[in-house]
Order: sequence, then C-alpha cells, then structure tokens
Amino acid sequence: MSLSSQPAFSTIKDNFVCGVKDISNESYSGVSGRHEPDGNAIQTTNGAGPHNIQMFVLSADGTVLHCLPGYWSPDDLVDELALAQDLNQVWTNPSLNRTQKNQKFRDLHASHLQQHSEATIRRSRMQSFDQKYEARHRLATSDTIRDPNLITQGAKMLPQEAFKTTDEIMHQRMIQRPFMQYGQFDVAAYADYGRPLYDKREDSRDATGKIVSKPGKPNADYLIGNKDAMKPMRRGGARQQQFQNRQQLTRNDYVKTYGVAAVRVGRGMINGGLARALR
Repeated sequence: MSLSSQPAFSTIKDNFVCGVKDISNESYSGVSGRHEPDGNAIQTTNGAGPHNIQMFVLSADGTVLHCLPGYWSPDDLVDELALAQDLNQVWTNPSLNRTQKNQKFRDLHASHLQQHSEATIRRSRMQSFDQKYEARHRLATSDTIRDPNLITQGAKMLPQEAFKTTDEIMHQRMIQRPFMQYGQFDVAAYADYGRPLYDKREDSRDATGKIVSKPGKPNADYLIGNKDAMKPMRRGGARQQQFQNRQQLTRNDYVKTYGVAAVRVGRGMINGGLARALR
C-alpha cells in the first residue's frame, strides 16, 4: 500500500528508476498469502513482514545506500528515501576517501534515527507475534531485544520496552554495512527477525486493518514463498542453524542494470536508481 500512496508514489516516480524481481522461491524468502492486483490493501506497522519484502535503494554502481525490510508507511518511506539521496551524495563525492565515506554513512544513519518523530516510532513497534518469536528462539542473542530481563517466557503479552523498534533495528543494522555492493549484501541476515510467516488476510479487513469478515479456509495454493521455513515453526524446533546457513548465502542475482536497485518484495525486487545519479 505504501508504494502507491502519496507522498511515496510521487517521490519514487520523480526520483527513482524502479524494477521488480521475484524472490518467492529463494531460501531466505518468508511465507505470505497471495495478494492479487485487485485485492484489498491495508496498513500495518513499519518493518512488518521483513522476510517477504526488502526495499533496496542503491547508487548507480549498485552500492547499497539503504534497505528497508518489510512494510513502511508512505510518510516514513519518503523520509528514508531522502536519507538515501543524502547518502548518494556522500558516495559520489570525489573529495572523500573510503574511510571518510564510511564514517559519514554511519553518522547519517545514526542521526536520522535520533530525529525520528514519536509518530514514526509508534508506527515502528514490532508485531507482538514477532516479539514472541524473538523471545522464544533468540532471547540471549537477538539484537532486537533491548532488555531480556524484562521478558517472561510464556507470558501472553510482552512489554514493549523490552524490544527495540523496527526503525531502530533497521538503522543499527545498516550502520554495520556501510556502502556495501548489492552483490555482497547479506540480505538473509539483515532482514531476519520475527517469524517467517506474515499474512494479514487483507481481503477480510478494511483499510485500517480491522477484520470486517471472517476469512475462509485458504486453499493449498494460497501461501507462497519458502514454505520449508514453516516446518521448524510447526515442530517448535530451533531454527538457529537455518539462520546461520542463511548468512552464508551469496548474492549471484545482482541485477546488472545501469542504475540502482530500489525495492525488494516478497514476490519481487524493485531495481532502479536515483534519477539524479543517472544524470
């Protein structure tokens, strides 16, 4: 819903060259229900569904300026795209050496996070089922957990203050990846938080996300993506080895288009670039 809504639509149309690639059969893909072009679209929280969509913003030479995992609201998406444009100016500045560029990359991501509004932070609360997944499977190791001492396993509701918000997770992970080439970007590890299944059953909800009709039982073809990722969830087993294996994936699917990649989706990745960088 965010890409076709204002102000995101005009910003992307006027400043970016976009494309799409199907990643639904990749091992790092999550699982989602099918969303038909004429189906319902609803809002959700920033960073929801990180395994199913990753929005990459790249410079003209394929350098990753930013990557937004999951859904992002139109207003917050535009703010992050503006950051990417600033980072593109840094990357293409011939007066800076690589060490200086990397430091400016980290500084800009850190300062942008500090400037996020209270509204953005509220929209960036991690979904409760993703919080429970992190607490159950990665309590001692997850970088999404701010204070594990606040978490009681098996509790019906976990305290929000025990977890970082998704905007914080995103920027902190980007800070660790300054100006990486898209082909070397470890998307599997970067976008890995929460459970692999994310499906809101949109056709049963109104635009605000409220359920307005009881969803029917999905048929066998309803779910798409890496369905094998669901098996450990059903067994209740650990997926740590799978997470480690994901980190070893290579990125041989670099899209060799002059320009930039911008958005990766559960069914695709939008590849394009900063229009200004092409001129």
